[in-house]
Amino acid sequence: MSHFTSSFWDYYIGVISVVSILACGVLLLAQSKRHVAGGQAETTGHTWDEDLGEYNNPLPRWWMWLFWITIVFALAYLALYPGLGSYAGYLKWTQVGQLEQENAQANAQFGPLYEKFAGQEVAQLSKNPEALAIGQKLFLNSCAQCHASDGAGSRGFPNLTDNDWLYGGDPATIKATIMEGRNGIMPPFAPALGEQGTKDVAHYVMSLSGMANDSIRTSRGKPLFAQTCAACHGAEGKGNPQLGAPNLTDKTWLYGAGEAVIIEGITRGRNNQMPAHKELLTASKIHLLTAYVYSLSRK
Repeated sequence: MSHFTSSFWDYYIGVISVVSILACGVLLLAQSKRHVAGGQAETTGHTWDEDLGEYNNPLPRWWMWLFWITIVFALAYLALYPGLGSYAGYLKWTQVGQLEQENAQANAQFGPLYEKFAGQEVAQLSKNPEALAIGQKLFLNSCAQCHASDGAGSRGFPNLTDNDWLYGGDPATIKATIMEGRNGIMPPFAPALGEQGTKDVAHYVMSLSGMANDSIRTSRGKPLFAQTCAACHGAEGKGNPQLGAPNLTDKTWLYGAGEAVIIEGITRGRNNQMPAHKELLTASKIHLLTAYVYSLSRK
């Protein structure tokens, strides 16, 4: 990847930009010195409709000045703003900096609206229509992209409207999840189990939630499950909220149920990450968002 991160590309972009602008200036300068002797311009030899000729006239002066103005503007822009590779510009402007400035202004203006709920308990706020209306807007802006607008989730993204929680559904845990994020990793076990062993474990897992299964494979898969899976999912397969390991005995499946899906999970593993929001949202906003998420599974 070194050819993508090399400083060569910074110089390359800078040189191309400056040379292109200067080349336009040289071309304009050359054209501005052209004069038509005797006031008669020669034609290019192209004629349309028998008598419509194309003349080789110099560019009008006002048009030339427009080009010069654009060149001056381009040079000034590149001097003030980033555009020459890694050069940050005299004003040190960045998109991130502008976003942070706008967020700071918004927090200063609307902060009191969120702060008035900061001293109330999450359980109390989960029944407050005004707090839930604000929390819903925060949810739609920050969470709906993954968990859907109604919080029902989708394949690989947890449903927040039921009572099945990977890490726990109490207010403190929900708030910690929003603030710090989560990184759920299940390693692939195909190298350790082999093709047949993977299928045997899959059938044992299917039996835990009452799905139709091959009893012979299930009996072979039980000791393999104890060796490779019980450390996270528990000896009975009921999961471990401390690790975010799902309960395999219910009928709630994050990626879908069935032999093929379970074999895929065992073979390839799973890697899900929820980003931390503590740097994106203020503490008072997270408090309201926690109340809204908490309310979704208690309607």
